[in-house]
Amino acid sequence: MSDLFGSTRTVVKLRYALFTPDGFVPSNLPGWKNAACVVNISPALGARFTQMHVTLGKEGTGEGNTGRYQHFFYVIEGAGTVGLEDKRHRLEPGSYVYLPPGKDMQIKNSSAEMRILVLQKPYEAQKTTPAPGTIVSHARDVKGQPFLGNEDARLQVLLPDQPAFDMAVNIFTYQPGATLPFVEAHIMEHGLLMLAGQGIYRLESDWHPVQAGDVIWMAPYCPQWFVAMGKTPASYIYYKDVNRDPM
Repeated sequence: MSDLFGSTRTVVKLRYALFTPDGFVPSNLPGWKNAACVVNISPALGARFTQMHVTLGKEGTGEGNTGRYQHFFYVIEGAGTVGLEDKRHRLEPGSYVYLPPGKDMQIKNSSAEMRILVLQKPYEAQKTTPAPGTIVSHARDVKGQPFLGNEDARLQVLLPDQPAFDMAVNIFTYQPGATLPFVEAHIMEHGLLMLAGQGIYRLESDWHPVQAGDVIWMAPYCPQWFVAMGKTPASYIYYKDVNRDPM
């Protein structure tokens, strides 16, 4: 039944946005077949990157060349393969793929349904540092480290912290009651997907209940803070821009 009063937790403001699955609207995008592509974050919102939620149906595919963009894929649900340079790699929940600019790829679903987080960002090249190479890995192979000494808030750094990379993608997992240690306000922009659990996110001076499936965009210098609530751990995967001159 539709909500006659038009209520939603979705909110879009100048410096941040919260998108909830009840308002996701799929698009048909070039390169994706038998796929529902939800563009959650894009330059049209004011962001400097794109974040999509792609659902591949039976035998659904996504293929093409990354062009001037770098791509990051994270498998939320389902299974499939990714073809890179005549080699196919199996994908399952927790698998992730990083592709630098100028790479051909094909992702193919082999399950009833495959859901993928997709991040795209123009690569900012440096004269003295070669562009990074392709990465195919799994989140279980990245050990979570206590964040600022807090054993109940652990951070998994999925991409190498090296000058060649101008983007970072991390997974933050909180035990119930754990929080960010302080309200952050920094130059990095964020795109975030709640993977599990629930909590309260402070964005600017507003507090929002969030849960698995929600998407958040945070502009540079947007004050932000999180507390995990409920009886199970909360986790989210998030993007940020790094390692480049701000000027």
